[in-house]
Amino acid sequence: MEAGPRDREQERRDAADSAPRLSPDGPDEQDLLAVEVEVELRPQRRLRIWQLAPIVALAAVGSLMFAFPLAFGTGDGGAVVAMLGLLISCCAAGWGVMAARRVGHTWPGLPPRGSGERADWRVIALYVGVGAVLVALAVWRVARLR
Repeated sequence: MEAGPRDREQERRDAADSAPRLSPDGPDEQDLLAVEVEVELRPQRRLRIWQLAPIVALAAVGSLMFAFPLAFGTGDGGAVVAMLGLLISCCAAGWGVMAARRVGHTWPGLPPRGSGERADWRVIALYVGVGAVLVALAVWRVARLR
């Protein structure tokens, strides 16, 4: 059976009766034992679909342009197409990192933006090393196409 308007009014009155009361001197003694709950009023910052769609599309196109000439060893233009695909993929990755940074995400191991903490040099060295190895492998593979 569905609740009618009278039932809803009764529920509102019951909720108002159970709400903590304030006196001119502050909350009543009995309300001091109540548990406080903090609620964030601002909405959570997330990447939206309109931000993610172009990044994912560019990354997919770039990776396919990079992978197909390498996998199938097409003619003279294979190295050029592969390097262009690598460039598009790197642009999409950079775009994604900047979009994530705008909404407050950070790289694993690095402190949040504006926290005042310094990043550990070992984590930064690891990121630079992994990036350098990936770029070196990509350039080496494209150079072998010639």
